[in-house]
Amino acid sequence: MKHAKHTETHFQSSDLVTDIVIGMSDGLTVPFALAAGLSGAVPNTKIIVIAGLAEVAAGSIAMALGGYLAGRTEVDHYDAEVKREQYEVDHMPEKEKEEVREIFAGMGMSAGTQHLVVEEMSQDKEKWVDFMMRYELGLEKPDPRRARNSAFNIGISYIVGGMVPLSPYFFTADPAEGLKWSCVITVVCLFVFGFLKAKATGQNTWGGAVRVTLIGSLAAAAAFFIARLFNAH
Repeated sequence: MKHAKHTETHFQSSDLVTDIVIGMSDGLTVPFALAAGLSGAVPNTKIIVIAGLAEVAAGSIAMALGGYLAGRTEVDHYDAEVKREQYEVDHMPEKEKEEVREIFAGMGMSAGTQHLVVEEMSQDKEKWVDFMMRYELGLEKPDPRRARNSAFNIGISYIVGGMVPLSPYFFTADPAEGLKWSCVITVVCLFVFGFLKAKATGQNTWGGAVRVTLIGSLAAAAAFFIARLFNAH
């Protein structure tokens, strides 16, 4: 009797997906709010386009820098912990062996098995340290290119997202007309992005789509009415 092949469907969130979500979320929301706010305060779209492009440029650089620093911090933290574990393995081996036995005990291993595995593991310092990093500290070795890749992915995602709400202002001189089309295009993009984001991360797709759309729309509406309020005075 043949058994049906079982396929795992769990989603494994990649670094690329995480970076795109970070960059695109802010890219769609912040320039949208800025353009909406300026639409209620300036007489033509030229100012909106210039200010919007400046914001997208500055925002993408700032977000990319944040991604780079986060990636470097992860690598530096891992390297520092590796050095600490190497020192403890060299200078306090019995203490480290006891910690390994405690980990195996938590997995249900018998005392005899714990002793055999620990003694075998202690013969290879590199694997011993790697085991402690994974199971004592819960740290995986980060990709050394992570910081650079993260900066690039987040920065590009921000630019792509930021150009969506600005694009209508390139084709009209009337801020109100530009805002109308910007709202339509951006709300649709926010909804689609929220839907895909929720689907990729295993969340409720329609709830995720509505949540992202509401956040972006509320930010833009708040900016628009605040600008109109100050412009009225």
